[in-house]
Amino acid sequence: MPLPEALAELDSTRGGLSGAEAHKRLERCGPNAIEEHRRGVPAELASFFWGPIPWMIEVALVLSGVLRHWDDVAVIGVLLVVNAAVGFWQEHTAADAVAALKSQLALRATVCRDGGWRKVDAAGLVPGDVVRVRLGDIVPADVRLLDGEYLSVDQSALTGESMPADKREGDAAYSGSVAVRGDMTAVVTHTGSRTYFGRTTRLVAAARPVSHFQKAVLAIGDYLIWMSLVLVLVLVVVELFRGARVLTLLQFALILTVAAIPVAMPAVLSVTMAVGAVALSKMKAIVTRLESIEEMAGIDVLCSDKTGTLTENRLTLGEPVPVGARDGGQVVLAGALACAPETDDAIDRAVLGGLPGAEALRGYRQTGFVPFDPVGKRTSADITGPEGSFTVTKGAPQVVLALCDPAPDEAARADEAVRRLAAAGRRALGVARRDGDGPWRFLGLLPLSDPPRPDSADTVRRAVEHGITVKMLTGDNSAIAAEVAGRIGLGTEVRRAGDLLGDDPRRRLGDADAARIEAADGFAEVFPEHKYAIVKALQERGHVVGMTGDGVNDAPALKQADTGVAVSGATDAARSAADLVLTAPGLSVIIAAIERARIIFERMNSYAIYRVTETIRIVLFVVAAMIAFNTYPINAILIILLALFNDLPIMTIAVDNTPLDPQPVRWDMRRVLSVATVLGTIGVVETFLMLLLARQWLHLDTSHIQTLIFLKLAVAGHLTLFVARSRGPLLSRPWPAPAMLWAAIGTKVLATALVGFGLGLVTPVSWAQIGFVWVYCIAWVFVEDWAKLAVYRHLDHSSTHHRRFLGHLHQQLHPAPAAGPRGARQGPGST
Repeated sequence: MPLPEALAELDSTRGGLSGAEAHKRLERCGPNAIEEHRRGVPAELASFFWGPIPWMIEVALVLSGVLRHWDDVAVIGVLLVVNAAVGFWQEHTAADAVAALKSQLALRATVCRDGGWRKVDAAGLVPGDVVRVRLGDIVPADVRLLDGEYLSVDQSALTGESMPADKREGDAAYSGSVAVRGDMTAVVTHTGSRTYFGRTTRLVAAARPVSHFQKAVLAIGDYLIWMSLVLVLVLVVVELFRGARVLTLLQFALILTVAAIPVAMPAVLSVTMAVGAVALSKMKAIVTRLESIEEMAGIDVLCSDKTGTLTENRLTLGEPVPVGARDGGQVVLAGALACAPETDDAIDRAVLGGLPGAEALRGYRQTGFVPFDPVGKRTSADITGPEGSFTVTKGAPQVVLALCDPAPDEAARADEAVRRLAAAGRRALGVARRDGDGPWRFLGLLPLSDPPRPDSADTVRRAVEHGITVKMLTGDNSAIAAEVAGRIGLGTEVRRAGDLLGDDPRRRLGDADAARIEAADGFAEVFPEHKYAIVKALQERGHVVGMTGDGVNDAPALKQADTGVAVSGATDAARSAADLVLTAPGLSVIIAAIERARIIFERMNSYAIYRVTETIRIVLFVVAAMIAFNTYPINAILIILLALFNDLPIMTIAVDNTPLDPQPVRWDMRRVLSVATVLGTIGVVETFLMLLLARQWLHLDTSHIQTLIFLKLAVAGHLTLFVARSRGPLLSRPWPAPAMLWAAIGTKVLATALVGFGLGLVTPVSWAQIGFVWVYCIAWVFVEDWAKLAVYRHLDHSSTHHRRFLGHLHQQLHPAPAAGPRGARQGPGST
């Protein structure tokens, strides 16, 4: 349909809609967003009663009713409801946190309303709105292009085209495609689920790779599930040979399995990350994917953009350097005429700021403008002025010089000036002019400076202290890059990206090239494809890589990095590709975010160790005791109560105080399972010893023994959590968070009151026996703490025999040569 007819069909004009009309259409058409089909609250709550684990609990409930164990029926019913309520609350906590973060990341669109341009959420667009699309924007809806020179869009995610598609007036552009060049206005034709993208989402299911976090949860879950099932199967076989009642044994086995399997682990860990994500958002760092928190904690190399991240991104114009121009004023005027109208670009603002006043441009009119793009590296404008029509351009000096044919002395002066400015850490813009169809004439250079941010040097120092290597990536030349790197403490080993990656950055690098990339402090003259190749090369060397960026050209590298960080002011394309979006300038926010991520990781690690320990402690003890004594050391109802007392307060681990690891952290299953297995085994030994004491020393009957064992397992549970939550000694900082401490105290007081008074659920025991159990558990917790420290020393190779062995390795086999001047040879035997 021709544009005039399309505008008539949409009941719109090139001047857009009024605010009132847009509001009416929004109510009629709905928001410009893909509908999320969320279940209602009743259906969502019901889903927690459906699945393998709920089925097992429900079968145990039915079996208890068949056996007329009404106390068991009541408590199992409570367990079923509490499990569903806790799961529902945890999921909603995470979902609400994610929804709050998504609202901060909503795409914005520039729309013409009531005759003026304004920024609105893309969800508020309606058919007939007139929008502006420029370099780096994500097209917010299906549109028809109205005015402008041209627009080049990357629509590969929608159509599979490998090359950007060039669009001109009258062409359609689809929602979700990315503008990679140009600047045009357009009229919205379709929104929401009626867009090309919206229709496609109904046909395509997105596949996501399994994250390190998911792999860790699956590994821990598999370990516990298989261990529990094997032990319970052994128990069932032995008891059946002994002639146990099948229904009673089956009921007990089901309840024991439910208590052992970490059904709540994924939810607890997700809530821990969701709470952490909210904390990060308050630090001006918005997480777009919860699993990225775990990956952020392991970053050991951070590839940082220079401009706006390490520097202030506040360019100022220095003294112009005329080459072919009569004076510096002519160079500034030509550069100003090559700036975009109504520009927000920092370079253009700096150049325009060098004019003596706004009246300097009076009498000149732009008749055409080609904006800057990352490949062409220049802008140009067609001008009509007092001296007639001409064209001006400004951009990278080497690009502008290549357009011209300067005299040898002019070219030499220009090259020498660029080197001199670069040595002083200044960037230079080349300016040229062409009259009519004549040749380009190189006018001169405009020096620009972008000083380092005041906090950059301190931030780099903190990064090094945290075990993170910072590498600078910039499109500037090597001299400027080395100057800035040296001033902020990065080192001056800055390499040209082209020298390391060659003409084809997509080629597979050899070990030597990858090693040089790993050794470099920074990279200069970086093109978009270089960034992606650098990140990939570092990952192949075994590094967990963070990458910062702000432009559409950074999106591939941000997506490839383990943690992509879109810095303050980033384009929509960069924000959509990133895992972390900063809303405050500078690199210090990233370091603070990494610190927070490491704290969150330690909480998850502590919970994983605790949960594996408890499963081993309970299941292995119960199975061993039943095989040894042919009696239930704890009955079904007490196992259910134990699960409630242990699992409800554990959610407070999401706010626990944890130490900040000075080095990058990653999931280490060997460490987690080794520590947990040792603690769990000690727990089995101490509980088995308590059982023997209760039988042989206290001479208690079975019901009293079961009560005593329940109290022992309940009290020892959270004492073990306090052991597992830190790699350091139990009685050392940081202390547990008040919420965790009081949750543990509260549940243990309830458990103590239950066994002291009975309350119709258990056989009460004497207060003297209760005091004995408490003293017994407190004494054993120090044994557990000693064992934990010994395991960590062994895993870290810091035990006494490890230090002795390493000391032997480091002994010198020859006497050291006599001291002499540094670098001087001490004789024929020296090395």
